[in-house]
Amino acid sequence: MVQKSEDDGKVIARPRGRPRSFDTEATLARATLTFWERGYAATSMDDLSAATGLNRPSLYGAFGDKHALYLQALKLYTEQSGAAIAAALAGRSVRDGLLRVYELALQLYYPSDAAARGCLLIGTAATEAPRDEAIRQMLGDALRGFTAAFETRLRRAVDEGELPAGTDAAMRAHLASAVLHSMALRARAGDAREALAALAQAGVEMVVSR
Repeated sequence: MVQKSEDDGKVIARPRGRPRSFDTEATLARATLTFWERGYAATSMDDLSAATGLNRPSLYGAFGDKHALYLQALKLYTEQSGAAIAAALAGRSVRDGLLRVYELALQLYYPSDAAARGCLLIGTAATEAPRDEAIRQMLGDALRGFTAAFETRLRRAVDEGELPAGTDAAMRAHLASAVLHSMALRARAGDAREALAALAQAGVEMVVSR
């Protein structure tokens, strides 16, 4: 919020209260990791306060309540994931691009310094979606966005002769997404990374088969 005052005919915006003395992006990243590890329902504002180093009034002032903070975490995760998928698919063959997407996913699902955590969206938002319209909408938009990125690349592969004319790019994009979602779920369930790497390889062969 800002307060406005007149000074020599100009409107000047002055901050209300003390300026924030913390890194908003870093704080949101720590909150995101807390939701990721504990799930939405099991995460309390006290948990978020402990993870971010901010007291509850500061968290409320910066992000709103737990629900609002969670939606911001989902937005951050979706934007970063979408950008990573786009970058992985660009400048590579469609086969190598898909392999790169799945490789990055495995790096995300199996951090070197923590237990397997899978995907934030699949692991936490999917359980809340049936009873929360905002979360359901954000989850659906995110998953449809990932599929759209696959479809765009597959259509280009058809246009450029990597895949045969008449290839159903839309259906193969859904298949590519299904492989990604299965990997996310199985990582959360404790499957070995090597098993999911093999699943990814088999999935790519199905998606790009001629």
